[in-house]
Amino acid sequence: MPTILHQTPIGIARIREEDGFITSVKVMDHCDDEVDIATPLLKLAAQQLDEYFAGERKVFDFPIKQHGSSFQQEVWECLLQIGYGKTISYLQQSKMMNNPLAIRAIASSNGKNDLAIVVPCHRVIGSDGSLTGYAGGLWRKQWLLEHEAKVLGVGQTKLF
Repeated sequence: MPTILHQTPIGIARIREEDGFITSVKVMDHCDDEVDIATPLLKLAAQQLDEYFAGERKVFDFPIKQHGSSFQQEVWECLLQIGYGKTISYLQQSKMMNNPLAIRAIASSNGKNDLAIVVPCHRVIGSDGSLTGYAGGLWRKQWLLEHEAKVLGVGQTKLF
C-alpha cells in the first residue's frame, strides 16, 4: 500500500493510500516503516496537512476511507461535523448520534479512528473539559486544540 512519511510540528505523519483513498494518517514520534514513491494523492494529503499546520486550512477535501463497522463509520462521520476550533464532549457526541447510552462504544470508536487530524477526534473532550483519550498522546491533542484556537483568535479551548 503506498505510504509516505511527512514531518509535521507534532511528529512524523505516516500517510497511507489504498484504492484512490487516504486510509490512514497517524502521527508519531518516529517511524521505521518503509515508504513508497509519493503518489499525487499522498502529496495532496501532505500538502493539506502543511496548510492545516500553517493555519491556512480548516477542512480537508481529499478522498478518505476507513475500514470499520457501520457503527464506527457513523461515529467517524459524526466527528466530521465538529467545526474547526470547536470541541464537544463524548456525551454530546452520543446525543448528536441519537444514542445517549453508547458513550463508551463511541469513545472506543473514536480511539480507532485511523485518520488523525483529518477526522477530528481530537475535538472530543470530557464533559468536565478534561482532555481524555487520544491515541496520539494527550500532548498532541492539547497542541491541536490550542493551534485551532490560536488560528481562530480565541482563548482557552472549551465546550461549545
